[in-house]
Amino acid sequence: MWRDNLRAIYYIALKDMKTYYLKPPGVSWGIVFPITWILAFYLRAPGDFRELVPGLIAMTILFSTTAAEAVVINFEMRLGSLERLLLAPVTVSAVLLGKILGGAVFGLMMTGIVTVGSIIVLGVHPHILHLSIIILISCFTFATLGALLCVFVKEVFEAQTLLNLPRFIMVFLCGVIYPVSKMPVWLQYISSVMPLTYTVEGLKDSFGFSSSHIIFKDALILSAFLSLFVFMAINRLKKKFE
Repeated sequence: MWRDNLRAIYYIALKDMKTYYLKPPGVSWGIVFPITWILAFYLRAPGDFRELVPGLIAMTILFSTTAAEAVVINFEMRLGSLERLLLAPVTVSAVLLGKILGGAVFGLMMTGIVTVGSIIVLGVHPHILHLSIIILISCFTFATLGALLCVFVKEVFEAQTLLNLPRFIMVFLCGVIYPVSKMPVWLQYISSVMPLTYTVEGLKDSFGFSSSHIIFKDALILSAFLSLFVFMAINRLKKKFE
């Protein structure tokens, strides 16, 4: 049974990559949108662009991993494709994990392009191991968050609206543009319960823009978010098929 589930996870992710993610809308949402936003804030207050690289990478992770979640999950639920998958000897968990894997792999691809481009063009020198750990965990965390939000609604437009709300809130409150330490205390408390805060902190430490040296704490917290999101998403999807 476990071999069937592993095979299902792989082929579901591969199908989603070919059908949904590797298309112009997905690529533009995953790369062009974050770059445009960062450039807009940079042009408003020019400075050392290298300091914005962690925020750019964090935004790329956030938007690329959730670029097609609404279509991958809600559209296929509407068509009955997910129900048909369950006719095969696979579990609901395997189906959802396949969806998550597709988003995470696409996020890794887009983030890799942005990260390598930033290193080459701007001459930044990150700690490769630390950077890889944060990017890997973050991609799976936000792909799972996207899946979790999508299984709470039925329609594609509802999922897109629900996805946009936390994405834009996190962009402004998690240190992507403005340091969390300079925010009012009550906003710092809010940012502390958002996963993107720990992605940004980990990325800043990886690039040497922070001296906190708490990258493994950030990775641990992101792993906790990931476990929570997976558990909630699987249970919610199971209830939908009951």
